[in-house]
Amino acid sequence: MGRFSYWMNVSLDLRIEQAPGDDGGGDWMRIDEEVHREFNERARALAALVQGRVMYETMEGFWPGARADASLPDYMREYGEIWTAAPKVLVSRTRDSAGHHTRVIGGDDAVEQLAALRSETDGTIGVGGATLATQLLRAGLLDELLLFTHPAILGSGRPLFDDHDVPVELDLLEQRSFQQGATMHRYAVRTATAASGPGSAVSAGRAGAP
Repeated sequence: MGRFSYWMNVSLDLRIEQAPGDDGGGDWMRIDEEVHREFNERARALAALVQGRVMYETMEGFWPGARADASLPDYMREYGEIWTAAPKVLVSRTRDSAGHHTRVIGGDDAVEQLAALRSETDGTIGVGGATLATQLLRAGLLDELLLFTHPAILGSGRPLFDDHDVPVELDLLEQRSFQQGATMHRYAVRTATAASGPGSAVSAGRAGAP
């Protein structure tokens, strides 16, 4: 069975965007070559990527073209190759097709489809997007958090999870510091469901949902 791992850049107060429309970006992030190469190494090892529509379309709009953009440093071109070639799942109610090795799922049974994907996959599945990560957390399907924390306090903005007010216990698996002040922490989610099939995981998540 695979593991869903929510990847995200966050501020010290666990904000992922300072203003609507930032789409995961912002000048407060300290993403230099050292941090980006860490992204690349970990992304290359993923079995697949699962992303919500906003996150996917942000990536889709930049990274395929970045592969051949000579104005970009080699580590960014490299990430463009990694993202474009990786097996991907786009979770969306409004799109029914996508390129770059992407399968689209949606509809009322999207969480059940994701539970089946997790059950059938060997390895780590990277998760992108707060809405999607919150749905997986509520369903008991989110296994890990991989947080790149940047030394900034935003004070307001979008949080790491959407409207989740249930305590979540974590276990620290690894950590790393970078020269420009960012840190990386990987946590296991203690409440993740290790069921052999998707039905019990989804049922457990629904029982705890508001």
